[in-house]
Amino acid sequence: MHAPVAGMGGGGDHYPVVVIGAGPTGLTLANLLSRYGTRALLVERNLTTVQEPRAVSIDDESLRTMQAAGIVDAVLPDIVAGYGSEYRSPGGRVFMKVEPTARPYGYPRRNAFRQPHFEATLRRTLEGAPAVDTLFGHALISFEQTDAGVTLLLDGPAGRRTIHCDYLVAADGARSPIRSQLGLVLDGETFSEQWLIVDLEDSPAPSRNTIVFCDPARPCIALPGPTATRRFEFKLLPGEMPDQVTDNDFVQRLLRDHGAAPGSRICRKAVYTFHARLAPRWSMGRVFLAGDACHLTPPFAGQGMNSCIRDAHNLAWKLAWVTRGALPPAILDSYERERRDHVGEMIRLALRMGRIMGPANRAVGFATRTLFDVLGLWPAAREYFAQMKYKPAPRFAEGLLIPDGASVRRTIVGRLLPQPRVETVRGEALLDTLLGDGFALLGFGASAGVLASIAALPPFAALAPVLIGVGDAPPSESPDMAWVRDACGALATAIGGGDRVLLVRPDRYVLAAFAPSEAPEIAIKLQQLGLGTDTRRADSPTNALAV
Repeated sequence: MHAPVAGMGGGGDHYPVVVIGAGPTGLTLANLLSRYGTRALLVERNLTTVQEPRAVSIDDESLRTMQAAGIVDAVLPDIVAGYGSEYRSPGGRVFMKVEPTARPYGYPRRNAFRQPHFEATLRRTLEGAPAVDTLFGHALISFEQTDAGVTLLLDGPAGRRTIHCDYLVAADGARSPIRSQLGLVLDGETFSEQWLIVDLEDSPAPSRNTIVFCDPARPCIALPGPTATRRFEFKLLPGEMPDQVTDNDFVQRLLRDHGAAPGSRICRKAVYTFHARLAPRWSMGRVFLAGDACHLTPPFAGQGMNSCIRDAHNLAWKLAWVTRGALPPAILDSYERERRDHVGEMIRLALRMGRIMGPANRAVGFATRTLFDVLGLWPAAREYFAQMKYKPAPRFAEGLLIPDGASVRRTIVGRLLPQPRVETVRGEALLDTLLGDGFALLGFGASAGVLASIAALPPFAALAPVLIGVGDAPPSESPDMAWVRDACGALATAIGGGDRVLLVRPDRYVLAAFAPSEAPEIAIKLQQLGLGTDTRRADSPTNALAV
């Protein structure tokens, strides 16, 4: 455990950012803040990270976030990359397959993992980080905020201590005490049905794909994991009680009926009630909610934890730039505006998939399977489901962006930039390895001189963007600009062709897309957003955040 740096007066230690909760959300936030060089403290009431299996699926967007944090190489060894799903009828017939092969963001779209290993890795990558301190075994007793900052009272093995911070992030889970102290209650739906979760070890699976038993008599999901682990999720029937369904004989019978390998060892069994809930607001003053503290997603789409990691990436870079004085505090208001709608889409996707997995009755199940059989005759429909194109795209219609007048579905603005493997004068690389940790300007059909002149305009210059030219690489690179060749055409397809310049944010979302001649107009709009001007000295107190 790191020893916190002695404070800046006022009877305690001071940090620009304090994160409460060292689950996937808090650990990701802490690693990103460390990458950005932001002084932060991560506080966890337990002595260790989670020890029991919880989330079991990590997607390509989350792995890209690990890449942004500089830790993806530490995470990948514990990942089983690229698995699909088979949806089976009560008789065992496969009526739909989801087997995505595309890698729009640089990694396989679906991947199996074990949350205890993942969290332990994220904690380990913080060891020795000069910017971030950690306090495990410390509980938050209370907090108070003013226009100038937040004061926290912590309780740990050595007694109580006071911490001061500019911003507090509650990544403290579904029962978030911080959310409760703010007087916020999650809105939405808690499902009446319950599910039995059984985690197995020494349980080789017959397929690397998830098997979904779409049987109204007993809906079930079987998910393979790393190192011969496997998870089964069984829907409980009316009248079944938790103590009955966790009885060993009952569980063993369910496992045999659904193809678990003989000799599998049960390492966990628990009954869960699923939720589809959102907090009415995700911040109050200088306190922000992230992850399960502000939204709960049913598990059927495997997007609960992944949505939490998206929160962490969206919020981390904004806190980093605000606390160093490079951007105004008002940009933090964009966090909820950008994330809320996408989380809502993921919740609705999970609910739709839940209805496919657990049809209300045999007639509904037969109708659903028949529909997919008919759709399977249409190649475009097969591709739509096989490649997971039904998954809501990572994009937002409002927030920290400059609209270009195109429709939300057609514009690249507000979208997560594709990450193809690109060719450089030094070989192939994933695009993000060239973008750096901050802003970037990507020029399509723009010369080095044109891109450099845009970057020299005051609002752009203050953002200090990396310059990337996309096209046929010249014999030698400009000292101020890298050239890449997009051999697969993913970037050209995303922008729709033509000479364009993209301003890309640190979280790889596109802030603006414009023709080189429109750069002066975009510069004015950046100033109107409050971008491109230092708001204070990096060592001065943070301005109050208007809410």
